[in-house]
This record gives sequence, C-alpha cells and structure tokens, in this order.
Amino acid sequence: MRRLPVLIFVCVLSCLLAIGFKRVLAVESVSSELVSSGYQWNLPDWAPKPIVPADNPMSQAKVELGRHLFYEQRLSITGDHSCGSCHLQSLAFTDGKPVGIGATGEQHPRNSMSLTNIAYNPVLTWANPLMTQLEQQALVPLFGEHPVELGMVGKENEILTMLRNDPQYRSLFASAFGEGDANINLNHLMKAIAAFERTLISFNSPYDRYRYGGEANAISESAKRGEALFHSERLECFHCHGGLNFSDSIMHERLAFQEIAFHNTGLYNIDGKGAYPPNNTGIYEITHEPTDMGRFKAPTLRNIALTAPYMHDGSIATLEEAIDHYKAGGRTIESGRYAGIGSENPLKSHFISGFELTEQEKQDLLAFLHSLTDETFIHNPAFGDPQD
Repeated sequence: MRRLPVLIFVCVLSCLLAIGFKRVLAVESVSSELVSSGYQWNLPDWAPKPIVPADNPMSQAKVELGRHLFYEQRLSITGDHSCGSCHLQSLAFTDGKPVGIGATGEQHPRNSMSLTNIAYNPVLTWANPLMTQLEQQALVPLFGEHPVELGMVGKENEILTMLRNDPQYRSLFASAFGEGDANINLNHLMKAIAAFERTLISFNSPYDRYRYGGEANAISESAKRGEALFHSERLECFHCHGGLNFSDSIMHERLAFQEIAFHNTGLYNIDGKGAYPPNNTGIYEITHEPTDMGRFKAPTLRNIALTAPYMHDGSIATLEEAIDHYKAGGRTIESGRYAGIGSENPLKSHFISGFELTEQEKQDLLAFLHSLTDETFIHNPAFGDPQD
C-alpha cells in the first residue's frame, strides 16, 4: 500500500507526458518574437532573480494568460473550483483549512501550501523530492485522481475545446504563444500557469523594509528582540527557516547550488520508533528509506501569520501552538490512534531539541513572525482573480 501513491504519481505523469496526451500536447511552435528574455521582475535591489526553465521563458503575455487559467473554474469537474480555490490571495495563497478539499469534496491528506515565493523553491509540495518544476506540478491538481483535486482526468479534449471556443482565451493564447488552435494546448496551459505562479513574489514586509530597506522603525522593538531569538542557537529556528525565503530549500541566480532539505520535527511517534500516520509519512513515501520517515520540507515563513493552520497536515492551529511544539522538542499526543511522545521520536531532527522561553520572549518571537506579513502581496491586483 505504501507504494501506491508513488505508482499513481508515476502513472499519472507517464500518461500525461508520454502517452495519454500525445494527441493534444502540441509541438512547441513559439516564435522567438513572442517570448521575452528581458522580463521585468519588479524586485527590490537586494533580491536575486528566480531561476526559470530554459524552455519556458517569462513574458508578460504568458503571465497574464496564466493568471486567467489559475482562477478558471471551468478547469474543474464541477465547474466551481480552480487553483485559486485552495490558494487564496488574501491568505498568502493558502486556504485556511487543515487539509485541502478537492472539487468533489475529497480531502487531500495535506495542508494547502503557500505559493509565496514559490519561484525560489527547488522542490515543490511538502514531501516529494522528485517534484522540481511548476510545469510538472500543475498536472497533479488538474488531472490527479488520488485524491481528486480539480478532477479533469479524461477531459483533456473538453478543456481544449472550451479554450479554443472562448474568444478571450484565443486572444490570450495568441499573445503568449502565437496564433492558431495548435498553440492552444495543454503544454502551453501548464507553462502559462507556472509563469504566473513564478510572479507571486513577496519581499515587501515590514521586516524587509527594516532589514534590507534601511527603515529602522519599520518593525517594533519587540519584533527586533524576536528576530534575535529566531536567529539564536538557543532556539535553532534559523537552521531550517533561514535565508531570504526563511526556508532551507532554496534556489536563485546567486546560488551555485540548489539547497534542498527535509526534516522530521517530532510531530508524531506512533510506535515509539518514529512512525507517522500511514497517509503522511513524508519523503519515506517516495524513498522507502526508514530514516526518511516523517521528513517534510520546511515551508517559507513569509506571511506565516496568514497561513494557519500549520504543519503538513494542518494539525497545529495557531502560531502560539507551533512555538509551544518546538519549545517542547516535539508534540505529545495523549490518546487516540496517533498517540505518542514526539519529543522521543528517534528520527527527529537534532535541531528540534526544545528550549526555555519566557512569556515575554514568546511575544517577541510572535511579533517578529507577524512582521513577515506583506500587505502589498495579498492586495496586489496583478495576483488577483481577473474576474473580480
């Protein structure tokens, strides 16, 4: 049973990329005039540019098409869901639920991850080291069946017919990829959504203005004390949530190598040997290495005050509870099928060792985390639903 998700993933991608879509995935025919190598990222001077795949260069036309497709509810089996249903701009592109809920009501085993600065992520989703490109990842919610998210498997030709018969999409695809029905294909659909997602960049929080912008009073004194705690060896937070994106999985133009890491935080310890719930075993699900049990990616902490509930399964409701979890060096579940002492998980990261923290220090840490909220990001009309 543990191999089932892997097999499903392989089958889905194999079908989509090699066999099932052969008739509908058009051959690349983008003229050099229609793509721009000089895309303006609108980044602050201190921020590096994301790395973009060579076969999907950025262009404003492609981004605008991707924005429409990201919010397009006709790309769901029920006609009332879109990518934007689980990734709300007002919540930093999360949904406020413990786990994602698909178009048919089926629950995803994991929390909807924030798309904040997704362009800087060398691996995508919570625990799949094989998922490295947004163009690849976008296939899963659209066509995946376990669980159903948008539920469009088998509807490939219906999607293309809908897009080709819509005058606005005909115009948007033509601007991005060139005129003609052949350029309205699933390959270009995925590339456009990925291009839009790469623009979801958040570098204008009060903390950014304080740390990088020279605004000494952009954050409170309490937040400054919290920053010092966050980066202290006593709390260890920065080891897994460091760098410009507050995550230790990062890539951008100034790094010689991609940095990728997964961690067991002692959230569960069902059998005393480190076991996690069977539907959420981390990268063990992919690698089948016993030491990978419960290892998940450390998500960005940018806009973290907006993205509750927390952890890969949404099982911690508030930031206060999240701090308590790390303070204890793991979570203890007293009863039920997942009962266990997480702080005694033998597979836990050595950074999750627990620490002492006064109430004032906890409030300082919270003030720092709240200073990472970027109001311009969640109100930028360029990221919003074009129908609003």
